[in-house]
Amino acid sequence: MTGTIRRPWLRAAVTGGIVLLVAAVSVIAAVGFGGGDAGGDHAQAGTTAPATAAVTRQTLADSETADGQLGYGTPRTATAKLSGTVTALAATGSTVRRGKALYLVDNEEVVLLYGGLPAYRTLAPGMEGADVAQFERNLNALGYTGFTVDDEYTGSTADAVRDWQEDLGLAETGRVEPGRVVYADREVRVESHQADVGDLTQPGQAVLTYSGTDRVVTVELDVDDQRLAKRNAKVAVRLPDGRAVDGTISTVETVVQPGAAGANGQSGDAETKIEVTVAVTDPKALTGFDQASADVTFTVSERRDVLTVPVAALLALAEGGYGVQVAEGDASRILAVTTGLFADGRVEVNGAGVTEGMTVVVPA
Repeated sequence: MTGTIRRPWLRAAVTGGIVLLVAAVSVIAAVGFGGGDAGGDHAQAGTTAPATAAVTRQTLADSETADGQLGYGTPRTATAKLSGTVTALAATGSTVRRGKALYLVDNEEVVLLYGGLPAYRTLAPGMEGADVAQFERNLNALGYTGFTVDDEYTGSTADAVRDWQEDLGLAETGRVEPGRVVYADREVRVESHQADVGDLTQPGQAVLTYSGTDRVVTVELDVDDQRLAKRNAKVAVRLPDGRAVDGTISTVETVVQPGAAGANGQSGDAETKIEVTVAVTDPKALTGFDQASADVTFTVSERRDVLTVPVAALLALAEGGYGVQVAEGDASRILAVTTGLFADGRVEVNGAGVTEGMTVVVPA
């Protein structure tokens, strides 16, 4: 299929790896070829040879590489909900599992349970809700029975709680205060202490920070790059020693970072980021790297074994759509093309008569 050309020019703008084509092309004579019917041959004019490029067959990928941080993921903070004295803290670097103490207040344990909903109210007989179901699942997993695991806190639940409280050395009230438990998705690694043994605590005070137990790669992306962050998407990670390992995006979170304090002591504008956690296929590959950086390549889309030309080779046709100017010795012709993926300055093209190795003109 052939087409005619007109006198506009082609402009390509790239934003986040996506190329937006905005009309047009310069006159064919401006690059050294005569005008006339685009479907016929043209005698070369002028003495300056135009720039050309080959039609290539390749894998085209819309990808972007960002800096990542090796570690155990973003630390979370355990804050006190009880007033008293800190009498013990789980050791930094230690792993705390379900039912075990993160710290002690007045020599009474504050234990870790598994779940995504924070403890926000005292649980007692007659109460219902998702927090009840979450707590009962944990109580059952710890081996306490005699109640139905559902969203109703019954007298049977209270009896099991008394047995649990007895084993912990707590007052056997059958009620669960929110300050007695800390919820996390799974077992945790104690990252640092925010309080010392002997410190007085009050509700809202930071006691310690914790993270996951697996080595991962954490990447902070600008909001404009959110398209890169798709849960379960595959990524490539290049380690500090040059090795490449495969990874998968395990979590994507939007976080708000407070602005830096200015000279007047006031904080600047907060900044929103997209925080991506990448789990690598071979976690042992991360052994030995302590808080090191790594390059993470996100691939949004990929087209394998396709014909491509430089983006600048595209011409806007008068009848609509795009074409390429094929150079054939001292003559040329215009072939209409359909465009596909844009990446790395090239574009996927399809069209009748377009073949690998063909030479196309790239207007200056």
